[in-house]
Amino acid sequence: MMRVRFGDVVNDIKVNVDRQNNPYDIYVAGDHMDSEDLTLHRWGSFASDDVGPAFIRIFKPGQVLYGSRRTYLKKIVVAPFEGITANTTFVLETKNEDEFSQRLLPFIMLSDDFTEWSIRKSKGSTNPYVLFSDLADYEFDLPSPEEQRRLADKLWAAYELKEAYKKMIAATDEMVKAQFIEMFEGQNYATKPLAQLISKSFPGEWGLEDKTGNGIKVIRTTNITNDGTLDLTETVTRNISDTKLQKKLLKKGDILLERSGGTKDNPVGRVAYFNENDTYVANNFTQTLRSIGDIESYYLFHFLFYYYKMNKMKIRSMGNQTTGIQNLNMDDYMQIAIPVPPREHQELFISIANQAEKSKSELRQAIEKIDRVMKSLMQ
Repeated sequence: MMRVRFGDVVNDIKVNVDRQNNPYDIYVAGDHMDSEDLTLHRWGSFASDDVGPAFIRIFKPGQVLYGSRRTYLKKIVVAPFEGITANTTFVLETKNEDEFSQRLLPFIMLSDDFTEWSIRKSKGSTNPYVLFSDLADYEFDLPSPEEQRRLADKLWAAYELKEAYKKMIAATDEMVKAQFIEMFEGQNYATKPLAQLISKSFPGEWGLEDKTGNGIKVIRTTNITNDGTLDLTETVTRNISDTKLQKKLLKKGDILLERSGGTKDNPVGRVAYFNENDTYVANNFTQTLRSIGDIESYYLFHFLFYYYKMNKMKIRSMGNQTTGIQNLNMDDYMQIAIPVPPREHQELFISIANQAEKSKSELRQAIEKIDRVMKSLMQ
């Protein structure tokens, strides 16, 4: 085991392309890189996209691309092909393969120690960034070349198993979607506007700063995932008056609608299903929808979830933008026509969806276990 500086064993490759004579069609932006995912799942094309002048950096297969802005996001991918990225994305490779394996490099960079260092050295508050010269001073223990190979083999095997589980989750989602479409699309069920299927609709509450530590947990739009679940690993607590709490306390079966926010690729309007036992309210960027007894809330959630996925342009047309934030026009949204199938059909679908959710939960637990194993290997 040898203590080394990151900059002594890793090169920041700065080979630029002449944009006037660019032979590459593919480019990779920060939005194409997923947090804590070494695999590149999407990219852009110079032929079809309006690409900014910062995209000049050439990368080659096997090199590591590292997003230098908001490094807490851990945007690190292994390039699967040649292309161009922005000059704010580092293109990294080990200086000597015999001394430091390129296959181990991305896992060193995914480690909590490396991330904490990068955050500590970052500059700026609105869009913090780190310089390679600061990363270069990061020190870590480098095993022998033989041990590196063994460690890299174990880490990549664990990572590939994790990726396989993630694909199984995605396949399960597609199965549920196909089942929903088969059961309810084009069946000529009577429809009602969403407004007639909602017993209660109310905006969330942000409250005041929690100075005592005894506040109420608040769900933000950042807790709403793109698969319709809630990620509550990071929540805040706020001081909310008893009067407002009585009106805005969430109940099992509530549907949380993102009414403000959105991104370029995902307009405002995402939904999530609330199924928690603890006490929560949602923040003021959300709208809580509580269904009437004639319709199963879990069926209604799935309809709104798939409606959003398949009608993003229509959803976008329901919004307006102020100060960079998209706002959903609730009057328009509440007029969405909802098919109302017989109760037994709703319940059949719910049983299928619940079984699928159980399988996904088991897969997520397996992924969490793999993450723990990978962290233990890096200690």
